[in-house]
Amino acid sequence: MSRRRFRIATLAIALVGAIAVWFVSTELFPYHSLNHDEGVYLQQAAMLLEGKLHLKPPVEGIFRPWFFVEGSGGLYPKYAPVPAGMFALGELFGGYRLALPAIAAGILAGVAGVAREVFDRRTGLLAAIFVLASPLFLLDTATFLPYAPTTLLNVAFAYAYLRADRTDDWRWAAGAGTAIGLAFFARPFTAVLFAAPFVGHALWTLRDDWRNALPRQAATAGLGLVGVALALGYNAVLTGSALTFPYEAFAPQDGLGFGHREILNHGIEFTPALSIEANGQVLTAFVGRWMFGSIVGAGLALAGLAIVVDRKWSPRTATLAGLVVSIPVGNLLFWGNYNLLGNLDVAGDGLIAALGPYYHFDLVVPTAALAAVGALWAFDSLRSVLEARLDQRSAVVALTAIALVGTLVVGGITVDRATEPVERNAAVTDTYQRVYEPFEPEPPDNAVVMVETPYGPWLGHPFQALRNDPGYDGHTVYAMEYRPFAVADAFPDRDLYRFGYRGIWDPLGGSPEHARLQRVHERSGAGITLDTSVGLPEGITGATITVTADTETAHYVATETDGTLAFDVRIADGTVQVTGPLDAVDGDTLSVEGREDIDVTVFADYGASGFEYRLSVPVEAERNGVRALTPTVEYCLDVRACGGAATYLPEQAPDGVFVQTALRTTDEEANP
Repeated sequence: MSRRRFRIATLAIALVGAIAVWFVSTELFPYHSLNHDEGVYLQQAAMLLEGKLHLKPPVEGIFRPWFFVEGSGGLYPKYAPVPAGMFALGELFGGYRLALPAIAAGILAGVAGVAREVFDRRTGLLAAIFVLASPLFLLDTATFLPYAPTTLLNVAFAYAYLRADRTDDWRWAAGAGTAIGLAFFARPFTAVLFAAPFVGHALWTLRDDWRNALPRQAATAGLGLVGVALALGYNAVLTGSALTFPYEAFAPQDGLGFGHREILNHGIEFTPALSIEANGQVLTAFVGRWMFGSIVGAGLALAGLAIVVDRKWSPRTATLAGLVVSIPVGNLLFWGNYNLLGNLDVAGDGLIAALGPYYHFDLVVPTAALAAVGALWAFDSLRSVLEARLDQRSAVVALTAIALVGTLVVGGITVDRATEPVERNAAVTDTYQRVYEPFEPEPPDNAVVMVETPYGPWLGHPFQALRNDPGYDGHTVYAMEYRPFAVADAFPDRDLYRFGYRGIWDPLGGSPEHARLQRVHERSGAGITLDTSVGLPEGITGATITVTADTETAHYVATETDGTLAFDVRIADGTVQVTGPLDAVDGDTLSVEGREDIDVTVFADYGASGFEYRLSVPVEAERNGVRALTPTVEYCLDVRACGGAATYLPEQAPDGVFVQTALRTTDEEANP
């Protein structure tokens, strides 16, 4: 094959890969994946575009994004900035997603180049095709996670290193050092595992002919160490110590090696036995579902390895084959592979079921190259047999037919194994589409949206699509729901909204079912009244009301249950009173002071069962008057769903179920 044809074919494969990844990214992951680290990298990318290493929120405690560290200079991400910087380049050309097909194309072209350097051009092209056909490549490269970008840097290093070794050109050696230095900055341990066989090769060249090898190896090592220095300098700026990485500042026991490992109150004793069990399952998943051709592809790779050892063994082929050892063995030291699996005793659990063994992403490079060697050996052997027994035309026809059948079989196996994770991600995206519907086609302009926090006090976990501009000056600002008055005071010229959803947070299970963006209004005066009407459907035999302010509680029984229960909650002079067709059971008047929530629960009783309405009114009661915000409203068929997962949706409520509220100053007339 000529050089020109090889380049055209490589370009064609890279273009197909770029289109495929763009399609997967926009169609399967339009709202991002189950891995909420995507939002971290995109937030970091936005910061880099504005020249910022820290976020400085206008209000403490309610703007902290997922996986951000609280430092003396502000909030900073626990991840290195290189992958985010690569995503930011896409934004400079029109959108973050543009970076993903570019990364995909680069990986495919790099794999073709690496396999060509080690073997030949045919092997290079087939290796790139095998990577393109890998579900792990197609799905993970379509996300804003760091694994594909780091692999791009590693592959660039491998190609430049091998090219420098062949040509003795120090410029390629310098390129190799730059690439591996950036890879170290991006993901240090990943880069070390990938570089380990090449370090062995470099030492071999120095032993064999150190005078010629030293200049280029020095160039590679020197620029590689520049990347290490950049990483350590970045650490020093953010964490105050060159040897403390941001992820360690976030969770000091989230590191390499065995012993106690912990992050965010999730901890285990990570033993060698547990590591072997977990990594065994990860590698089984890689072979069984996430590499091209599944077990057939693995068989081709093993055959290719045997052929290399028997017929093509050299320092260069040994270096490429060494990746099959360094990556899996090195990952034994990383407890992230245990976390990736979720419950080890449950098949198909954890993030691996949706996104694959992404800590082993680099493994697609040597396995594809070795499988290409095995496949081409099988093809050439079969051709020799057919040409010896048949005439040329018949041999060509037979060979073409067998190759086509083999391709269909391997392709069919790959599609079959990829179907489950694709369907899994599609189900999640269907849920996300329902949840984000209130923000379509655009989020509200000049607004602040307070969001629920099902996983604790984090932004972007799980709502990755709801991100702030680094200066908190974008069209829409997002804040946690905890301190609504602080949010309102920080953004007095913006409209206030509240984002809620109905159903527990379980995207894989098709929940939440729907979501709502509720306009929030503020009222202030000497006294505030909340006019409330709730529906009591046919069959309701009674209703009780419970009002809570801080630690005080008052109970009431409705005297009318004829379809509508109307009552007022009045807040004035440091007290809370409820009026309407009610009989007080106890605690008729409650006290209120400062900023707190007044919670009102209406239990509608069917006799043997019932449901609840829950209203929570944010109140600020001071000596000179009262401020209040539009209440949150929930309709709870299951009490366990109340408190964030039972948002009242007027258009989804059954007949007879409704909530109408109006917040007014006490001296205003109630709406008729």
